[in-house]
Amino acid sequence: MRIASGVYSMGNWKGGQVRAFLLDDGHELTLVDTLFETDARLILDEIRSVGRTPSDLKRIVLSHAHRSHLGGLAALKRLSGAVIYAHDWEAGIVDGHRRAPRVSWSPLQPLRAYPLQLGLNFRLDRHPACPVDRVLADGEQVGPLTVVHTPGHTPGHLAFFWPERRLMITGDIVATWPDLSPGWKGFTLDFSEHAKSVRRLSSFEPEILAVGHGDPVQQIGPEHLLKLVEQAEQWVKAG
Repeated sequence: MRIASGVYSMGNWKGGQVRAFLLDDGHELTLVDTLFETDARLILDEIRSVGRTPSDLKRIVLSHAHRSHLGGLAALKRLSGAVIYAHDWEAGIVDGHRRAPRVSWSPLQPLRAYPLQLGLNFRLDRHPACPVDRVLADGEQVGPLTVVHTPGHTPGHLAFFWPERRLMITGDIVATWPDLSPGWKGFTLDFSEHAKSVRRLSSFEPEILAVGHGDPVQQIGPEHLLKLVEQAEQWVKAG
């Protein structure tokens, strides 16, 4: 699904309507996240549909190290040889040396994602491990994207901004499934840091939000960005 010039959204119902994004800057392909399926079938199909081959994929950039976003990583590395990027804190989970921290056991928003919460906490969330080639920090450039460190959901969570497209790839800082919200409360490790990250994300004044779970928002207004900030700040107050 094309959502902007050179920007393609992929995903299905698995992993909580998880999404990945293929970017074509006219020269090389960049992929953000790799969906739930370990065979990377949907991503490979999208690469072919835009007239490219796996060898054109030069970099895979990870928002964070939750299972839903890592499924196709090892297969894509093997098929493309792409350089894999992630935040340093997330890298040890991606490469299999440690597990993602458990999240709340309480059934928090959204309730439809509660089975995924339990899956993480009962350690049913293994992905095919794959080493990270390069670590990313706030403000760095990777392909056409500017790296935005957005901790809270996880300590090393990253979002990515493509200024020329006014596009923010939010990772799990924002979700639209099952409704527009500042991510999933049940998966957020630090509400205070998360609220700061949502506010910072909004300061870029994006016009398109490519979210980690659910359909992209192809025209986001400032009033909706403000509402997301207010919701995240309510999580802090509620504890």
